[in-house]
Amino acid sequence: MRTLISTAFISLDGVVEAPGGEPGYRNSGWTFKDIEFVPEAFEIKGREQQESTAMLLGRTSYEAFSPVWPGMADFARYKTMPKYVVSTTLTDDDLVSDWGETTILRSLDEVAALKETDGGPIIVHGSARLNRDLSDAGLIDRYHLLVFPLLLGAGKRLFSTTDKDAQKLKLVEYEAYSNGLQKQVFDVVR
Repeated sequence: MRTLISTAFISLDGVVEAPGGEPGYRNSGWTFKDIEFVPEAFEIKGREQQESTAMLLGRTSYEAFSPVWPGMADFARYKTMPKYVVSTTLTDDDLVSDWGETTILRSLDEVAALKETDGGPIIVHGSARLNRDLSDAGLIDRYHLLVFPLLLGAGKRLFSTTDKDAQKLKLVEYEAYSNGLQKQVFDVVR
């Protein structure tokens, strides 16, 4: 079974919306505001590209990343790996042509079937709603979180507010950086 990894820039109060400057959110670009850049805090992002063998995205994140990431040297490895987009509305005609193999999945059942295939880890970037749905369905195996020392209040959250049984996590990697960021890597305990 393949490992499904959720990776996120997240505020201390759980907001993941528009960390890179996406339009439409009051605090858009919050990862760049008033926080000193410390390169070692982002080492995990390079490691994710090396260790992942596929990427999973929701429709909104696909539409935000697909016009930009294919041409960025920082994300070159993602261009060559298979991508999967969970959407009930996208068609093959909506997919960009310069970002490599991309497959549309129509349901969480199809995501569960993908996890059963041969291959290495699948990384989930952005995709707040998809992350919540994947978590509620018990499909996420690991979280890679870069926690920013900010309270943003309103905004899309990474974690579901569904009333459900407690889900235990095991901290497997942790580091705090001079700029206040924290790397937290958790395995989901089953």
